[in-house]
Amino acid sequence: MTEPHDEPPTEAVESVQRTAQLGLLVRLLDSAKNAIFPAIAVFVAFDDLREAIGFLPILGVVLGVIGFFTWLAWWRTTYRVGHDDVRVESGIVSRQARSVPYERIQDVSLEQPLLARIFGLARVKFETGAGGGEDLNLAYVTEVEAARLRDVVRERRDEAEPVTEGDAPSPIEEHETPPLFAMDEKRLLTFGVFEFSLVIFAVILGAIGQLDFLFSWRELADQFFDNVIEGQGRKIAALGMAAQIAGAIAAAGGVIVLGLVTGVVRTFVRDYGFRLDRTLKGFRRRRGLFTKTDVVMPVHRVQAMQYGTRWFRRLFGWHSLKFVSLANDAKDTSHVVVPFGKPEEIAPVADAAGLALPPEDTAWHRPRGAHWVDEALLLALFPLAGIGGVLAFSPIKWPALIIALLFPVIGTSFWLAWRRHKHATALGQLFKRHGILAPQVTTARTMKLQSVEIAQGPLARLRGYCTVHLGLAGGEFSIPGLAIDEARALRADVLEAIAAVDFSELDEQPVHFGTLAGVTV
Repeated sequence: MTEPHDEPPTEAVESVQRTAQLGLLVRLLDSAKNAIFPAIAVFVAFDDLREAIGFLPILGVVLGVIGFFTWLAWWRTTYRVGHDDVRVESGIVSRQARSVPYERIQDVSLEQPLLARIFGLARVKFETGAGGGEDLNLAYVTEVEAARLRDVVRERRDEAEPVTEGDAPSPIEEHETPPLFAMDEKRLLTFGVFEFSLVIFAVILGAIGQLDFLFSWRELADQFFDNVIEGQGRKIAALGMAAQIAGAIAAAGGVIVLGLVTGVVRTFVRDYGFRLDRTLKGFRRRRGLFTKTDVVMPVHRVQAMQYGTRWFRRLFGWHSLKFVSLANDAKDTSHVVVPFGKPEEIAPVADAAGLALPPEDTAWHRPRGAHWVDEALLLALFPLAGIGGVLAFSPIKWPALIIALLFPVIGTSFWLAWRRHKHATALGQLFKRHGILAPQVTTARTMKLQSVEIAQGPLARLRGYCTVHLGLAGGEFSIPGLAIDEARALRADVLEAIAAVDFSELDEQPVHFGTLAGVTV
């Protein structure tokens, strides 16, 4: 095979390599899993069993073709860790070469789906700050090779000495130290109870859509409503009002139990074995039952944190903590580092990142209420138009009274939103507190903010308030409803904090505030 590059080899340039051969088996099993439903559909389409068995040779040929092209794609995919970049070449007919310089790689994470973990393989994701998630993805390499790639890329990105093959650490099993935060099975069970979910009904509906070739769902639905709903309904109606109330309570209880079980199962699948460690490389998070993820986030890339909860779990003192980073999760805008913990457990994690929870004596500032009044009035125009339509065109007027009930709901919700919205500056940080059902405190070090923008629309200019947009790498940070003078004073404070830092000589070691728990959300 012709080498993709004629660059002379050096100590820092590795030879072209391929992913693990066992990865072929994982890919084939994944393909077979996706072909289960089409195969069932074909067999069901045959009326005679002999005809269905006669289809097996054709199915074998199809699987053979899939296997051949899977092998060919593996053979034509190579990667190389060069002196300045990571390069991946792929493609059977049309070749594609993708190269990412080390300075653009924000993080390297490892992911192990269930099949890959069985065979000791891992997927390596090279994440960049371009907003598109993973620019490069290697699936699959051995666990040892995955850890070696992660360490080599990080050290070359940080202009450190290259890691030799003999110095490569064990990928998943390193020298264990006490974790910053971890969740055992008891904590996961408690967490799952608070993660009540009815997503199981969406799964059932999706399964019905996928299996419609096997059953006549319309006939089954008609039989269900005729025999079960109507038949049982007549029996319950004959038992009297007490039985009807008991039946309704039992049905509601069944839905609640189903939601609780679904929440517990989803929590165990996602967060089983959750462990957060502070290593020399940064924060290392491991979790997952079927798909195990191993993500390391450098400390100096933490830009801000989100300390939040929900209305019900707040009553029991449970909160969560997320880090806003230059390299975020593929499906989220932040890294979850404490999914479910107490404030005294969260404070040390925040302190390890050089951030602090708001102190008890924080002087909070509430913005002007005009911003929320204007938004409430604009939203109230829709029910007002509905009432006008009912009164003008409908002979029945009572629906207008029902629509009118939306006015106090809108007014109360926006008043509560204004009451909950506060901001403060303390300990060299900017805090923003907001949220009604899901209250949250966003914290950012002022020296890490990129810019400050004061924005005013026509209505805001007329009413004398504005919105301050703060440039936060990897996230969003804005404070609405501020008076102009207050916004300018805040901008001056933030710009002064930014200008006072010489970023060319900035020490990446975080500032520590201690383990003060601070206020609850």
